[in-house]
Amino acid sequence: MTPIPNIVLVAGFLIGLVFGAVGLVSGFCLTSGLRHWWTQGDGRMIRCFALALAVAIAGTQMLAASGFIDLGQSIYLQPSFSAPLMLFGGVLFGYGMVAANACASRALVLLGRGNLRSLVVVITVAVTAQMTLKGLIAPLRIALLHWSETTLHVISVPALLAASGLNESLARLLAAATISAILLVFALAYAPFRQSRGQIAAGVAIGLLIPAGWLATGYLGADAFEPAPVASLTFVAPIADTLQYVMFSTGSTLNFGIVIVSGVLIGSFFTALMTRRFQMEGYSSQRQMLRSIGGAALMGCGGALDYGCSIGQGLTGLSTLAVSSVLAATGILLGAAAALRSPVRITALASA
Repeated sequence: MTPIPNIVLVAGFLIGLVFGAVGLVSGFCLTSGLRHWWTQGDGRMIRCFALALAVAIAGTQMLAASGFIDLGQSIYLQPSFSAPLMLFGGVLFGYGMVAANACASRALVLLGRGNLRSLVVVITVAVTAQMTLKGLIAPLRIALLHWSETTLHVISVPALLAASGLNESLARLLAAATISAILLVFALAYAPFRQSRGQIAAGVAIGLLIPAGWLATGYLGADAFEPAPVASLTFVAPIADTLQYVMFSTGSTLNFGIVIVSGVLIGSFFTALMTRRFQMEGYSSQRQMLRSIGGAALMGCGGALDYGCSIGQGLTGLSTLAVSSVLAATGILLGAAAALRSPVRITALASA
């Protein structure tokens, strides 16, 4: 494994600290946002997520347009990918995050606060993701990938506009400005959200962490001899890498994802202590535990299939405006909708 410059690791750790602190104080979570919006009629948290996405897209596309980062080096803008696996993996993750009552990133934040249910979720996500990426399920994943993989000439929304005859720079600007504006209107048109200054601040802060991650790996880590992988916030594979590093650190090296996971846990922990929110919590029933484990397993497998999670694809992937990320995010929403609104919907057994 290529060593990563220390400055990239420090930047990743700081990004994780901020995410952990802001996530704990604000309750930032796509699962909770969708549940409150679709089942309780409270749209503030989903507007917070929309604002974060608007900021992430604007910041990321500005960095790319300015030449600071090459998004084409990220996993999201590769010409070959499996559309069925992206969609199916997203559905699995979306259903699983509702079943587990928290997505992977939220589980990390809650673990830092003392929630032992989240410890089970995090470990299960790590094990099942590693099984899907490199373990028992990996041969099936690879076979399905080879069977369904396609190569596209148009792999992003800006590329789609450029194919119609627009200048490449203009296409990027138009796509980023239009999508960001729509998201901003969606967020700020809701009066209760406009009155929630804390939620607005959280959306902006977390949205800015996405381009910060791109800048850390794509600019600070841009070494011609030992380049860091171009990446930003994502949690499924990094959680799996972190568990592996904890178990087999000898001969292993830290990477950007591992230090982000560590930063999130530490940031959440110290914020919980300072705000007196730290509280040990466990399961109230065997049924709740089994449902949580099942949901976490779906998140681990699904996140490995679609290369991300509600943050990794829902914010970071979509900030690149990649077609594959649109498919993955659509799958996550469909899976969450099936769990929350279908005849066999899942009813929350405990508050996150």
